[in-house]
Amino acid sequence: MPEKFDCIIVGAGPAGVSCAYALAKAGLDVLIIERGEYPGAKNVMGGVLYRKMLDDIIPGFYKEAPLERPVVEQRFMLLDRESAVTFSYKGLEWGREPYNCFTVLRAKFDQWFAQKAVEAGALLINETVVQECIVQDGRVVGVRTDRPDGDVYADVVVLADGVNSLLAKSLGFHKEWKPDEVALATMEVLKLDKTTIEERFNLEPNQGCTIEIFGDATQGILGTGFVYTNKDSINIGVGALLSGLIKHKLKPYELLERLKQHPLIRPLIAGSEPQEYLAHLIPEGGYRSMPKLVGHGVLVVGDAAQLVNSIHREGSNLAMTSGVLAAEAIITAKELNDFSENILDSYRINLLNSFVGQDLKKYKAATHHFERFPQYFEQYIPMLNRAAGRFLTVDGTPKKEKQKQLVRQMGTVGERFKIARDILRAWKVMKG
Repeated sequence: MPEKFDCIIVGAGPAGVSCAYALAKAGLDVLIIERGEYPGAKNVMGGVLYRKMLDDIIPGFYKEAPLERPVVEQRFMLLDRESAVTFSYKGLEWGREPYNCFTVLRAKFDQWFAQKAVEAGALLINETVVQECIVQDGRVVGVRTDRPDGDVYADVVVLADGVNSLLAKSLGFHKEWKPDEVALATMEVLKLDKTTIEERFNLEPNQGCTIEIFGDATQGILGTGFVYTNKDSINIGVGALLSGLIKHKLKPYELLERLKQHPLIRPLIAGSEPQEYLAHLIPEGGYRSMPKLVGHGVLVVGDAAQLVNSIHREGSNLAMTSGVLAAEAIITAKELNDFSENILDSYRINLLNSFVGQDLKKYKAATHHFERFPQYFEQYIPMLNRAAGRFLTVDGTPKKEKQKQLVRQMGTVGERFKIARDILRAWKVMKG
């Protein structure tokens, strides 16, 4: 191992590996330090990988990467106890090159991706914990690991160590995350025959489906459930704001078990066998919670930088983009031999100007708004289900009378005004 590297990257998730790959391709000496037994051993996400960002890094990656299914349908369920209003988009073009997104199993995919960075020239060390950053004269110059003689030095350190990012916290880049800034997600991988999956989800071979579930999946707490199809398994999970779980005294695994037993979800997973159980914190604070991203000799990327767009279920693509933009700033700094915050700050500027920063800014008030007004999940989704059920029930009542009944069931004039006001508020929040 060289005494000093051009860059040390802490964490072998999508953000860290994207940065390492770009730097190694540019000829820099790069060290990736991963605390897990292998890349992906400690990494968790629902299981959707978007094609565009990785294709920009490794063109045609989908021809060799260990992917599960190209997603051709995205469904959305507004779930009540015994009903659901469901809408979806199914596009067969998503099942052909260049594709839109894929389902993946992180344990397989992350190892493949990290190996591509190694083949490009990066050095990967697993089962190693970075205990702290080494700071000299106000500048990060390396990291201290739990290995004997474990101090390693570099011109730049990239923190890709996940949502908790104790390293960024120790540098004063952020404080302890508040319960309304993180969600706790639990998921299971359930083994199921591929033919059965295709029959139940109305898929052809090598086609995938994702289902996002709102409402009863989280018992009205701000969050979502999900069901994603793999080749011969299903990912099913629930994620909810930590503040909501605390307030309602709910345990995340209880929500997951409840979702699995829901009468509209149970038939989709019937006969499956549990393969793996996972739990993970997810950054939910978004734009308003982004920590300091750049310091002298240090950059923060991916989940550690709160780069998750929860409204559109996007995370890995934001992480990869941040990794590449961090690499570009480091390459420029190397050319100038200046690793000061002023030079590295081009990363922050470019990130905020990219789709990552623009999308996070657009939805900056969304999480706070929907947590502050829980009636969207607690009242309006059940109300919509009741209205749909009653209106579509054929019982001899004239449709005009049904319409009047539905309006009356929305409550008094004041209550109806409140509903209209909430709809307008939500539209403004989502409009950005």
